[in-house]
Amino acid sequence: MAPSGTIFRALGDETRFRIMELLLTHDLCVGALARRVGLSEAAVSQHLQVLRRAGLVRGEKRGYWTHYTVDREALRGLARGLEALAERKPPGASACFRTILQQEEISGERRTSQMCCTDCCQHPEKLKGKPEECTPEQIKECHGEVKEHPCQSEKKD
Repeated sequence: MAPSGTIFRALGDETRFRIMELLLTHDLCVGALARRVGLSEAAVSQHLQVLRRAGLVRGEKRGYWTHYTVDREALRGLARGLEALAERKPPGASACFRTILQQEEISGERRTSQMCCTDCCQHPEKLKGKPEECTPEQIKECHGEVKEHPCQSEKKD
């Protein structure tokens, strides 16, 4: 099965989604699909190519024409993936929403790793600039009910 990003891009187009709906009810050739969605056969062929690359449909030669059908197992796999995504637990309250990339050289090889940033604000995009410039409302929104800005007290130590 194709990566989920490829599948979502394929299904994200209204025409391709409509083609999928039609193919879930009947196996159809390009001409029949073109008449039902109101596009040229060439345009439908292009949409089918995207759906095939995503692993969502497959074609079967029947005489002169190729009839397309939905790979229902691919849809089920996608549904299972979405279900697993929905079941993921959110990170703890102290989880950092921003990360910085740290590059280090280990035995002549350059490696990049992610680590938690030093700014503990949960919504850094709402900061005025520096922690000491935050309004009490911003501090409350980022950190909840605290007496002083936690980022300032960290920097004092």
